Amino acid sequence: MTSVAATRGKALPSKRRAQANVALMCALCGVLGGKGHWSDSASAPAVFAGRAEPQTRLRERQARVRVLNSVLKYHGVIAKDWSGNAYLLTSSTGRTAIVDTVAEIWPAAERISGRLCDPLDERYLSALGSAKP
Repeated sequence: MTSVAATRGKALPSKRRAQANVALMCALCGVLGGKGHWSDSASAPAVFAGRAEPQTRLRERQARVRVLNSVLKYHGVIAKDWSGNAYLLTSSTGRTAIVDTVAEIWPAAERISGRLCDPLDERYLSALGSAKP
């Protein structure tokens, strides 16, 4: 593994050198071989056997993205399914982040929006209560 500083061929100050000592990975390698998440009923059909309708992985992810967007739009962020293995988040200013699971969405949304994504924020709950179904 190569550090960021070594790939650029530039010396960094000691504080920055410690922060930049991360491994690089091709974006394609991060997508290949992804496993199903425990919450995906399509990847664990026995767990969700009581469902009346069959659920495909794509259909389930599309439904999840719709629910996520109903929450994220208040914070100025939009989520999209990215290649069936990750989520692409885009802020109203154009900043983006790619995350693998729903749990990773919230810190990434806060990072790219610059706002705290608190589900118990009174203004958010008020907006949610006045929203049309």
